Amino acid sequence: MVRLDAQQPLQTAAVPPAGSVAVDTDASERIACPPPGLYSDEPPLETDFHRNQIDLLIRLLKYWWRDRSDFYISGNLTVYYSAEETKKRDFRGPDVFVVLDTEKRDRRSWVLWEEGGKYPNVVIELLSDSTAAVDKGKKKDVYATVWRLPEYYWFHPETMEFAGFRLGNGHYEAIAPDAEGRLVSEELGLALGIHERQLRWYTAAGELIPLPEVAAEERAEQERQRAERLEAFLRSQGIDPDHLPE
Repeated sequence: MVRLDAQQPLQTAAVPPAGSVAVDTDASERIACPPPGLYSDEPPLETDFHRNQIDLLIRLLKYWWRDRSDFYISGNLTVYYSAEETKKRDFRGPDVFVVLDTEKRDRRSWVLWEEGGKYPNVVIELLSDSTAAVDKGKKKDVYATVWRLPEYYWFHPETMEFAGFRLGNGHYEAIAPDAEGRLVSEELGLALGIHERQLRWYTAAGELIPLPEVAAEERAEQERQRAERLEAFLRSQGIDPDHLPE
């Protein structure tokens, strides 16, 4: 769902045709489109399960790719992909989406005609009783035929329903799970799987991507053990580690 401030004047700009991945700035036919800098306009999340799951996926990928500057991940954020859909106000943004080969920076929303016509590479929808029909129906169709979204996943944080699809020949084909039930994302070079009733990122090798605080604790523990081994070695050589020469 999207909302526009009726007090703001519309600007005239070129808008890409449905399914296009480039903005045609020389189009002879131009239509009125919303002003730049649109704010996201999404309804509140339904449960703590949904909010916590969205935050977890975003936080973990940002941590894992902390040294990268060529991606954008967000959640419960409006994706404005055509002026017509913006006016109709009948399309909710993805719960979680990832865009590759773009600038990593904060945004008010994802506005296609301000992002070089670039659509997301991966979308994850969190199912609920009120949204499942749309997520499995209308949204799936839009993602396949208009966005041409390479990979689409859905997960129900209460029932644990989990599925993923990869675009091929204009339609989605189910991604087969591996032996551990994880779904490999070719787009991201990672995998998604359920761990302790939460959807989590895994490395391509199948290792669970840790929580940042857990990773910090593990590093601290490794440093402590290393220091203990060094101290033990020095004492074995007759050296008091508490009285080392300066």
